[in-house]
Amino acid sequence: MLSSIQNELFDLGADLATPGEDFAPAEMSLRIVQEQIDRIEAEIDAMNEELEPLRSFILPGGGAGAAYLHLARTVVRRAERVAVEAAQEIMLNPLALTYLNRLSDHLFVLARLVAKGQGGDILWEPGGTRAT
Repeated sequence: MLSSIQNELFDLGADLATPGEDFAPAEMSLRIVQEQIDRIEAEIDAMNEELEPLRSFILPGGGAGAAYLHLARTVVRRAERVAVEAAQEIMLNPLALTYLNRLSDHLFVLARLVAKGQGGDILWEPGGTRAT
């Protein structure tokens, strides 16, 4: 999964570097397409089948691999915010923005799956550090 995502990040970079009005894939412009988003969503669904439903917010962690995936997720979220802001000024491929959104969710679920193999999610305990 991560190899495909790494390759698609280069596709995404090429897409975002080529704003315009026609977002159909072409020989001279590489575009994110719906099939890439569909694959990520299918992977999210498959991973979620192996996980317990969330009943609490979780803290980033759960082992080194999970922590790195949570970090990657936050970087993707930041990129999504910047891309959405840029799209207010220039025409960007809407599927590229959707891809960023789905990718951050994918990385979150993958981090949970990795954490499952390393002791599980670290749950947020509201007020857990307060003395009273």
